[in-house]
Amino acid sequence: MNVVVLTGAGISAESGVPTFRDADGLWEGHRVEDVATPEGYDLQPSVVHRFYDERRASLSRVEPNAAHRALARLEDQLGDRLLVVTQNIDDLHERGGSTRVLHMHGELRSALCRACRGRTPWEHDLADYPPCPRCGVSELRPDVVWFGEIPYQMDRIQDALDAADLFVSIGTSGAVYPAAGFVQFAARAGARTLELNLQPSAGTHLFDDARHGPASSLVPAWVDDLLR
Repeated sequence: MNVVVLTGAGISAESGVPTFRDADGLWEGHRVEDVATPEGYDLQPSVVHRFYDERRASLSRVEPNAAHRALARLEDQLGDRLLVVTQNIDDLHERGGSTRVLHMHGELRSALCRACRGRTPWEHDLADYPPCPRCGVSELRPDVVWFGEIPYQMDRIQDALDAADLFVSIGTSGAVYPAAGFVQFAARAGARTLELNLQPSAGTHLFDDARHGPASSLVPAWVDDLLR
């Protein structure tokens, strides 16, 4: 059985990672347009760097929860028949033990060079404009997919959805595309579909089954059922 799991902010929220934006449209006190668009970066690069530097530093203060660890346990059993596609830019899946993780929106612990387009693992601040380790030009930016940019590895995601027997969405709002459309792609390819979310999402009606509650409870229980 081939399984594709899509995860969103809800799976990491229980670890203390803030969800993407508040009800008033702000992301931790900032307008999304100011810190999550190429235009915002061009206008105020130092502001954007400080914002993501703080997010990167905060990763050391959070830990994977039971949902992350349950997905790692599922990978132990399914191997390359499981792919976790995450909208999250934290590294909690990897720290929870998963290795087959695709970060479609990039990663906080990575830097992207605007000069050579190289991607480099990154642990430090970018606000002091360090040179790119690959080309030496000081054009590093957060390796995060902003609004108006194309998510990473969409071809690989599409191939996985086409081959999936089961598609599971965990902790996502069902409102951000293209990820919100994955359930329909998978269903058209013949996969069963399941939503695990704190509350019904905007796309709950598109799934064959939906279970609602905390990810740290729902995901381990679902993995137990699947492996039984």
